[in-house]
Amino acid sequence: MSHVKITKLMQRGSDFLGVKYPILCGAMTWISEPELVSAVCNHGCFGCLAGGNAPTDVLLKYIEKTKSLTDKPFAVNLITIAPAYKEHLAMIKDIKVPFIIFAGSFPKEKEIEAAKETGAKVMCFASTVSIAERMIRFGADAIILEGSEAGGHIGHVSSVILMQQVLYKFADQIPMFMAGGMSTGKMMAHALLMGATGVQLGTRFVMTKECNCHPAFKEVFIRANARDAIATPQYDSKLPVVAVRALRNKGMDNFGKLQLRLLKELEAGTCHRQDAQEEVEKYWMGALRRAAVEGDIDFGSLMAGQSVGLVDSEMSIQQLVDELLNDGEAALNDIAAKLC
Repeated sequence: MSHVKITKLMQRGSDFLGVKYPILCGAMTWISEPELVSAVCNHGCFGCLAGGNAPTDVLLKYIEKTKSLTDKPFAVNLITIAPAYKEHLAMIKDIKVPFIIFAGSFPKEKEIEAAKETGAKVMCFASTVSIAERMIRFGADAIILEGSEAGGHIGHVSSVILMQQVLYKFADQIPMFMAGGMSTGKMMAHALLMGATGVQLGTRFVMTKECNCHPAFKEVFIRANARDAIATPQYDSKLPVVAVRALRNKGMDNFGKLQLRLLKELEAGTCHRQDAQEEVEKYWMGALRRAAVEGDIDFGSLMAGQSVGLVDSEMSIQQLVDELLNDGEAALNDIAAKLC
């Protein structure tokens, strides 16, 4: 099938990223490792290597291994709320990577400047119009506009609202990639028509054969409905936590108990807020490993976006790319026919 129309809409994103298709595989801790990232890149898309809370020497090895598996551009994702964040940022200064993505929370202006001084292009997440404006003002080269439908760490505003508040306003000024609920070629085509430079998918890439996460993790995704992917609440502003969207299980229930315990410790003065926030982040990283790597689907973290309701099988990355392109082109042909 010819992909003339969808390729034309993708051109700006392809040029910015230096890839054939501006389709990002989101950086998922314990999942977006060198093998998956390089496979995504080698199929013409854009892979994002998850820094997570890996020791700096481990992250360095991941970067070098990814470089050995692909000669295509990729990003290194740094989580600003991870305990090892400062060490990661310092290490990146000595390692040349084409793109750096800040995630988790929002980087300071000096941190963006430091990343850009390495020669890398910097991409930042935004979940509200004010955050998008701040990241642009701080010098971000591109924005990943992520709606609350996404999996993992999320904001509180849906993709549909963000498109109207932010995408329409800034799409001509800076490359903007839509994330959160981006799951089908038809949705991708419509996002591009609305001004997006490209799209980011996470859940769909988990369900590829090249993704080495535990089979039990994938099986839960196949069985899940969109409503099963829920966001964690923040019980009290004394313990600010970034909401996490995951499938409901005993592990998510335990996170609620962890928050309550930490709040009591904060109230008693036996714990500092930064220490409490770090414990929260360590919980999620450990819980995600138990699920994605070890297959503990009861007590591990089953981070997934609401697009999990659109997933019903495992496929190869090539099959996923073909599906997205074919369905996107078909959608554009249908629109063109309706406008004639």
